[in-house]
Parts: sequence; C-alpha cells; structure tokens
Amino acid sequence: MSRVLIAEDLYLLRDGLVHLLQAHGFTVVAAVESGPELLKGLLELRPDVSIVDVRLPPTFTDEGLQAALAARKQMPGLPVLVLSQHVEQLYARELLADGSGGIGYLLKDRVFNAEQFVDAVRRVAAGGTAMDPEVIAKLLARNARNEPLAALTPREREVLEAMAEGRSNAAISQRLYLSESAVAKHTASIFGKLGLAPSDDDNRRVLAVLAYLNSR
Repeated sequence: MSRVLIAEDLYLLRDGLVHLLQAHGFTVVAAVESGPELLKGLLELRPDVSIVDVRLPPTFTDEGLQAALAARKQMPGLPVLVLSQHVEQLYARELLADGSGGIGYLLKDRVFNAEQFVDAVRRVAAGGTAMDPEVIAKLLARNARNEPLAALTPREREVLEAMAEGRSNAAISQRLYLSESAVAKHTASIFGKLGLAPSDDDNRRVLAVLAYLNSR
C-alpha cells in the first residue's frame, strides 16, 4: 500500500484526489496547499510518492516544483508526480535531469479517467516514469536542432516519445503497429545515436534518455 502526499491549493481538487486515491488502496499521509507545507511534509513524512501542483501559495509561481526539487536533492529518487495546467519546460527538464527515477508529469485537462491517473501514480511510486505525450513533445521540440537528436529518423522519434512516456517495447509495438523485434532494433539505433548504453530495464532506459535530452 503506497503512502501518498498531495500538494494542491484548490480545495475541491485536493479533496477529490484524497478520496480517489483512498478508494484505490492508497494511504494519503498528508494533503497540503502551500510550498512550505509540501517541503516540510516531504522531508518529514517521506511518502512513497507525492502528487504536486506547480503553482502553490504563497506566490503561485513555482513553489510546488521548487519544493519537490529541494526535497529530491536531499532524498535522491523521491518519487514525484507533477499534476499541472501547463508544461513548465524549464522545471520539467530540471526535475528529469538527475535521472534517478520516480518522475511523472501529467496535464490536468488531459487526465481522462481514474484508471489512467491511478496507473500513473503507481508507476511513479514504483520508480518509473509517467509523462504526458504533450510534455514529451515539447521537450523533444525544444531539442530538435541539437545533435545527435537531429540524427533520429521520424520513426525513431516516435519510438523515443513512446519510451519517454514509460511504455514497454510490447506497448510501443502495439501503438505503432510494429513487431517487437522492429521496436528493439529502433531502440538499439536510438541508443547508438544518443551515445547511451542499451538496458533491459525499461525505466532506467527511459530515464537515461530523458536525462540526456535535459542535459543538452
């Protein structure tokens, strides 16, 4: 049973998240509404995963992500799932850059059902990634002119985007209508062009790619 800390300033959304997660077997250890409360809760309670809004009181700028980044510096790999209205590219890149796992970034208006959201929370709590395709697309677009990323073929970029979302080779093959062997070949080519060693660990592989993209 995963222990969850929620940081959301809107009461109805915060309360709704509490009830949704409890209904799916999570233990909500705290539900806070400000950046200082979030940082204090992360350091003291050490939850299995935190769900964090970017803009929290007192200034409604970037308190949520700043608190998450500060906590992860003290506790590397602390699982954080960002739930935001917008893609904050700078902070998304910084959050992903350490490559230590347990990272998610979902857009509030693109969470379409409870199962999708709960699956993302569980994936991040387990040390994996859960990235909204729009977030990945914007991160990739920002790096589109960088070498060797520019050397990727259109199909390899599609595979890379799916990998960054946290999808397995089997899931990628179904999504792109490719055989698993074809996906494996594309994956090997991607790692070769990016100078990254292939790995059988899908989560570590995705994090390595994201760390590379965010270091450019």
